[in-house]
Amino acid sequence: MTRTIVATIDAYIAAARPDVQPVLRKIRRLIRKAAPGAVETISYRIPAFRKHAVFLYFAAFKNHIGIFPPIFGDKTLDRKLQRYRGPKGNLQFPLDEPIPYDLIERIAALRAKQDEVQAEMKKKKTKRG
Repeated sequence: MTRTIVATIDAYIAAARPDVQPVLRKIRRLIRKAAPGAVETISYRIPAFRKHAVFLYFAAFKNHIGIFPPIFGDKTLDRKLQRYRGPKGNLQFPLDEPIPYDLIERIAALRAKQDEVQAEMKKKKTKRG
């Protein structure tokens, strides 16, 4: 991936290698589908989605697609993601293997739901305090 600073996800995808662009576009579509109403942004120089807070990032690297932050909270999904976990728990999907789009869609749905729950908890805490 180029080190060019970009302002939009469209620009980020356009700056990626041509062979990776369709993968990034599909991941973007899956996240949008799983989290309707989420806002697209660039954060830490990579694509991010936010509702109440940024809940999911994705990025293209030389040999893999990264998904951040580490995903936890669904034991079945956790087991399926184990082989993709990097050293800090972030996910790395190798570009020389089929991208598990079904898992990415489940990740997006889980993170969107977790974002909603965290926002509700914060709201309740604010009302009490």
